[in-house]
Formats: sequence, C-alpha cells, structure tokens
Amino acid sequence: MLNRLETLVLMGMDIPLLAVRNQIASAIDIVVQLGRLRDKSRKVLEIAEVTGVKNGEITVQPIFKFTETGTDTQGKIQGELQATGNGLLNTSKLAHAGLMDEFIL
Repeated sequence: MLNRLETLVLMGMDIPLLAVRNQIASAIDIVVQLGRLRDKSRKVLEIAEVTGVKNGEITVQPIFKFTETGTDTQGKIQGELQATGNGLLNTSKLAHAGLMDEFIL
C-alpha cells in the first residue's frame, strides 16, 4: 500500500522520492492490512505502526499479526490477532488525548 501511494504521488507531481516518503511516513500512523484467506473470508492479517524513514525507506513495525489455529467443521479458517511484543513507539497522540492508561498491548 505504501509503495502504491508513493507511485500515485510521483505520477502527479515532480518531487524527490525521499520527500514523498517523508510526507507519507509523517501522515500515516497505523496500517491495518486486510486479506482474503483460502476459505474466501477476509480478515485483518496485520496491524503495523509506521515508524518513519530510515536509509531512504519507509519503516513499519508490526504490532499484531493474524495467526491461524485451524479450521472449523465448515472449512472456515480459525485464528486470532496476536500481539508481536512490539509496543507502539509514537505514543504522543495517545498521551495528548489522555488515552495512555487505557491503551495496553
């Protein structure tokens, strides 16, 4: 998604790639990735934090990932989002909103 966004911006404007990446990284805090599984259902597969730009690339840190636990009797995939152990790095918006005490990973 981030690569597609870069491409769209670059198609419309003549600005340096690093500037585009910095703008994207500063504008997006969290990415929620949805995906279609082999049973044709859609699930949230990953929740990741955009952490900035490092060595010219947008960096993301996964916070939650979907883990399959099996299938039910109808063949539907079972599973759950599990915390990766990575906490949020950029918590200033939560702190300003007074939500730091309620937000626990």
